[in-house]
Amino acid sequence: MLNHIHQWTRPLKRFPLKSLTPLSSLTFTKPSASASAAADTNPADTYDPAASLEILKCLKSKDLYSSSLCLKTLVDRLNSVQVDEVIGDLGAEDPELAIELFYLLKNEHGFRHSRVCSFVVAHVLAGKRRLMELRSFLRELVEEEGSGSAPSLCELLGNRFRVWESNGLVWDMFAFVYSRSEMVHDALFVLAKMKDLNIRASILTYNSLLFNLRHTNIMLDVYEEIKASGTPQSEYTTSILVDGLCRQSLFQEAVAFHQETERKGSMPSVVSFNTLISRFCEVGYVDVAKSFFCMMFKYGLLPDAYSYNILIHGLCVAGSMEEALEFTDDMENHGVEPDVVTYNILAKGFHLLGMMCGAWEIIRHMLHKGLNPDIVIYTILMCGHCQTGDIEKVSELREEMLSQGFQLNDICYSVLLSSLCKKGRISEALSLLHEMESIGLKPDLVTYSILIHGLCKQGEVQHAIQLYNKMHSKRVFPNSFTHSAILWGLSEKGTLSEARTFFDALTKSGLIKDIVLYNIMIHRYAKHGKIGEAVQLYKQIFESRITPSIVTFNSLIYGFCKSRKLAEARTWLDAINTHGLVPTAVTYTTLMNALCEEGNIRGMLEVLSEMETRAIKPTSVTYTVVVKGLCKQHRLQESLHLLDSMHAKGISPDEFTYNTIIHCFCKAQDMRKAFQLHSEMLLHNVQPGPVTYNVLINGLCVNRDLKEADRYFSFLQDQNIRLTKPAYTTLIKAHCAKGDASKADALFRQMVEKGFEISIRDYSAMINRLSRRKLTTNVKVFLRMMLSDGISLDQEICLVILNAFRGVGDLNSEFELLAVTIKHGLFPD
Repeated sequence: MLNHIHQWTRPLKRFPLKSLTPLSSLTFTKPSASASAAADTNPADTYDPAASLEILKCLKSKDLYSSSLCLKTLVDRLNSVQVDEVIGDLGAEDPELAIELFYLLKNEHGFRHSRVCSFVVAHVLAGKRRLMELRSFLRELVEEEGSGSAPSLCELLGNRFRVWESNGLVWDMFAFVYSRSEMVHDALFVLAKMKDLNIRASILTYNSLLFNLRHTNIMLDVYEEIKASGTPQSEYTTSILVDGLCRQSLFQEAVAFHQETERKGSMPSVVSFNTLISRFCEVGYVDVAKSFFCMMFKYGLLPDAYSYNILIHGLCVAGSMEEALEFTDDMENHGVEPDVVTYNILAKGFHLLGMMCGAWEIIRHMLHKGLNPDIVIYTILMCGHCQTGDIEKVSELREEMLSQGFQLNDICYSVLLSSLCKKGRISEALSLLHEMESIGLKPDLVTYSILIHGLCKQGEVQHAIQLYNKMHSKRVFPNSFTHSAILWGLSEKGTLSEARTFFDALTKSGLIKDIVLYNIMIHRYAKHGKIGEAVQLYKQIFESRITPSIVTFNSLIYGFCKSRKLAEARTWLDAINTHGLVPTAVTYTTLMNALCEEGNIRGMLEVLSEMETRAIKPTSVTYTVVVKGLCKQHRLQESLHLLDSMHAKGISPDEFTYNTIIHCFCKAQDMRKAFQLHSEMLLHNVQPGPVTYNVLINGLCVNRDLKEADRYFSFLQDQNIRLTKPAYTTLIKAHCAKGDASKADALFRQMVEKGFEISIRDYSAMINRLSRRKLTTNVKVFLRMMLSDGISLDQEICLVILNAFRGVGDLNSEFELLAVTIKHGLFPD
């Protein structure tokens, strides 16, 4: 096994051992570091007996304060050899004073001790069994020396301190701290040297090393060495081995090792079972985890709170809340009280399923048990209500947390900020940022990114840029998400030139590391019809050594389709394959929609066929485009067959699909089929929206079934179905055309009462229709309503009304309005 240990040290060949030089000091029987300067000190340092005597004289009083004042005058004259001599002698005669002198020189006078001196103090601490202090001392030493320092330190330790009584303990702790500092190769080197010196490592050191190597196959070699050395194993040794095998996805080997331990007469421990349960839950094998849980009882082992918690957590993640609650009851039946962690896990489980009522029930049960919610459970509740958009409840929870004496942490503030930004309550979010800063919390990248994204979505891009600059000043450096928010905001709410300036600044600074920002700019250029700029930016991608994504090509295809360059769009579709990418449903649907708009239905269907041949599943949007194309050619029965095909393929038509085909049947004057499709929507749990109702009402009006349109409109109002302004204006237009001014007037007033914004265009449309029917009395009513709403006359509406008054011979009204028209400068030249 020694050979295996030496194999572990092979990566350290770049740290060759110094050649060993025989020194007379190695023959001293008294442990002393006085003659150790040759290999560990500067050759210029020489031993000065006078200085050493002065140091000892300073220390004789044992008054360290006086000694410090005395040493202060000597520090500039001291060298490593002198200090090694004094501390070495004190290490044998007065160990406590040796330690105190070491720290006094180091901490008070900034003296840099030699390695020899450090090992003297380490041995003194080991001799006095001050193990925690020894661990801390050696950790500081190895961290100062750094990775790869084990060969030289081992040489010094092996040559100078071999006869010290506490040498074995120092070696063991030395290996342990290398392992705990994650300098694994150094730890392995130390263990190999200990093997050569016949020094046995403790199981604590072996366990630490196993833990650090649990991701590697070297772990098993170390375990073989443990067995070969005869070092008694602890219950954690088996647990670490099982954990390591599971982490390496060697689950069968982990179970076999666990069973082998049992066959050899070693009693399995709760810790070992917990490890198996935890790892199998992590990878989703909850049933296997339950089997091991039940097996614990077979061995007479009682699961602890941790055993139950990890299994309950696994069940919650798997969505098996009912079973998780059953195990919670079982926990209590076996005398193990659920703790705050248990209730946190259950609340998180209900949150993951979006069942906040269940989470609150857990809180009530928790309070009944006399346990108070902690900040973790408050954060879970806040996250849950944030996701459901219940910002008021999130604010209530915040107030409750504060009243309970909890200080909100970064996560809580991030949840609150996210909720407020999603609701568009940016000013409140910014106030919350100031609150964070006022209580001493430093906003991090997540906090700033949430706010910047929220500001950009609200169109407050300049404010977002100010926050972006503040972020920089606080030395919180933005990431791609932050840059994307700013760039999106500038391109969406600002101008393309501003967005490009920001993009170019990021490019020059080397801050663009991926394709995301390029995609934003290319999409914006394509959307604005600037396909030349989009293609130029595409070429720049390769100059920057960034790989394009399918989103890049989708945007370019969209740009060429928008510019009606369908042949070029098709070329870009073919280019996708050359980059090892696969077209998506969006890619094909974009091209199909352009062909549909051009009236090339045959080409559209060919693209659909190609899409299906390549096993790219069409979406409801894809089929909506096809339905629209078929309806354009009045192929209504084919569109109905396509609807049935969608259901057969498990693709649910959405509201847009149904609206498209309903509109087509309305145009074809087949209102019976249009309403059948409306019923089918409800049957398939597709909720009709305002557009659906507008299409049906308009269809009835166009087909001159105004009474049925009025009945349907009233029915929808009785059902408290939300209607939009077009539903009202459609009926108003129809009643005006029929000459029913009173009904049109009533609908208009309803529209006003519902709070819809009424513009001069609405009044103009109404007055125009009434004027054409020569209903001048009603025209005067609407004119008064318009002026009372603070809407001023314009030239066009004045001419329409004047002509109406002239047409019915109402000269008084005509001249009265003419005077107003001339007064306001609206009379035509």
